[in-house]
Amino acid sequence: MNEIVITLLRTFIVFLVLLTMFRFMGKKELGEISLLDVVVSLMIAELAVISIEDHNISLIRGLAPIFLLILLQVILGSIGMRNQSFRKLVEGSPVMLIEDGKLIQENLQKHRYTLDDILFQLRQAKIADIREVEYAVLERSGTLSIFRKGEENSQFTLPLVLDGVIQENNLRIIKRTKDWLLTELEKEGYYTVDHIFYCSYMDDSFFIEMKDHGT
Repeated sequence: MNEIVITLLRTFIVFLVLLTMFRFMGKKELGEISLLDVVVSLMIAELAVISIEDHNISLIRGLAPIFLLILLQVILGSIGMRNQSFRKLVEGSPVMLIEDGKLIQENLQKHRYTLDDILFQLRQAKIADIREVEYAVLERSGTLSIFRKGEENSQFTLPLVLDGVIQENNLRIIKRTKDWLLTELEKEGYYTVDHIFYCSYMDDSFFIEMKDHGT
């Protein structure tokens, strides 16, 4: 009976500690968690079980590695916010799998996405044939965003500048070059991309948002 009470008490304490610490990790939808979040969450779950079940380990000792993991997640997350290359390494980036009704086989192979996978996703979206698809983009979360030909929302915009960095891969997708982008931005009065927080291009027009002061 005493052991049950101790286990319940340790469970309650670990629950409160984890609830408090996860508040510092930021909020994301479940489908948007990164590989880093998954690894940290799995390790924390295992360590939490050990902290609850093993009464020979003090709570402080059991929670110490959990605190370390949370700290690492916060630090690495902060680095990712400031360093786009690191963020792409950890979280990946969206990839085009279908363009104008044609499969991009190189991207399918690179991301180990089989024909069965993509056909299943298309059937779920009520699409019977690949030729009906304008674009299909594999998101960082692993979900497939599908844009059907002829629909009002079949057009979508790709970011050309993110946090002062030109997205050359997206430029290749829209069949444009870095020189073209810099020339067009100069026409709009922007002579450097360093202070551009977000820039996209659709229907022959740019949407540009500058960085906040001090960012």
